[in-house]
Amino acid sequence: MNVIEYKCPNCGSGMVFDSEKGTLSCNYCGRQDEIEGSLDPLGQRQFSANEVQEYHCTSCGAVIIADVETAATMCNFCGSAVVLGDRLSGKLAPSLVIPFSISKEQAMQAFKKWCKNGLLTPSGFMAANRIKGITGVYVPFWLYELHNKVDAHGHATIVRTYTRGDYRYTETQHFNIYRSLHLNYLRVPIDSSKKMDDGLMDRLEPFPYDQLRSFKSPYLAGYVAEKYSYTDTELLPRAKDKIRQYIEESISSSVSGYTTFHFTDKQIDTKVMNAEYCMVPVWMFQYDYNRKSYTFAMNGQTGKVVGKPPLSKGKMAAWFAAVASVSFLSLKIISWAMGGGFL
Repeated sequence: MNVIEYKCPNCGSGMVFDSEKGTLSCNYCGRQDEIEGSLDPLGQRQFSANEVQEYHCTSCGAVIIADVETAATMCNFCGSAVVLGDRLSGKLAPSLVIPFSISKEQAMQAFKKWCKNGLLTPSGFMAANRIKGITGVYVPFWLYELHNKVDAHGHATIVRTYTRGDYRYTETQHFNIYRSLHLNYLRVPIDSSKKMDDGLMDRLEPFPYDQLRSFKSPYLAGYVAEKYSYTDTELLPRAKDKIRQYIEESISSSVSGYTTFHFTDKQIDTKVMNAEYCMVPVWMFQYDYNRKSYTFAMNGQTGKVVGKPPLSKGKMAAWFAAVASVSFLSLKIISWAMGGGFL
């Protein structure tokens, strides 16, 4: 099977992607090779889409067992970084990649700092010394370009109140309203790996799309990478759901000058103009605390950390007590003021 390993031309050691320098680097002799502008060994070659789970490391000959979604990994015997070429070519080839810019050491320090900032987490958790594992993963995403034609019908009112003589009048005018909008959304991101928690991936956004690069396999060297589990067609309903909130906000903001309004009918016609297969960088953390395992994720470009840490019941009780105390004090001050205390 097609296994790609990047050997240093100087010393023969394995090379990996250096997130700080943006180069393919040899940790042994220090050689740095540029990736942009270089030829990708995958090229335009076509490989069978059949899933093969057994590969051989080109450095030590050991068998590499990979599940059907893995596209890049490490040899468990010699530690060499390998890219599984047939998982990234032909119909499975990504078109874009956002490279890691945060190294493993930087990610560890940033995560520990994030743990210590937890105001309601247990003190033991804040020590941040229970990191069980950290893995740099290129997660497959589909980036959609969605064009939407919106037709919305509704009802609105203008209410006017006036006084004439001894009488006060309220006049209500009723209107039928119609809005026709064209709303285009670029690079709507949807993760396409069934291994990844969709909620975590959504909360990692935004990713810096100004850092997008044309995909080249050397970016994956030294990291784990997943190929997509779901096609762009299968995930289109999720993409439509994701933009629905923004469409609703745009429809509402298009109406002004009325006292009240509501829409009785909305027709949204969505067309997929493009869907690009992209790899995005994510640091995954496994954290043990109080005999439980917690999973956290970090955006490999921005450093944003997401996850659900444990909460301290004692700290939560103290926090709520403090909030209740402040609210009660504020209520007393307001009551005193209303009773003439400031006069």
